[in-house]
Amino acid sequence: MTQIILAAQAAQGGGGMTSFLIMMVAIFAIMYFFMIKPQQKRQKEIQNFQNSLTEGMQVFTSGGIYGTVKKIDLANGMIDVKIADGVIVKVDKGCVFKDNTSTPAQK
Repeated sequence: MTQIILAAQAAQGGGGMTSFLIMMVAIFAIMYFFMIKPQQKRQKEIQNFQNSLTEGMQVFTSGGIYGTVKKIDLANGMIDVKIADGVIVKVDKGCVFKDNTSTPAQK
């Protein structure tokens, strides 16, 4: 008799484990679609912008400096950015982002 009771309890415990695994998979899927996927999309957009840089574009650096691209050295991955009259700084291509403040706001 006790063996039947133990077998019944083991069967009930197995169902709890299945629902736990389903819940964990659902949580991972939610995290992927709401956190990981949008971040990957933003990173891809930034990478595409950095690869399409041209001279004269308005940019800002990761240090918060706004300027204009003057020269692009693809071999070294460096960009010359003019930040003021007569002031040009060399910046790594990975530290340059699109300057959204220079475009008019769309409604």
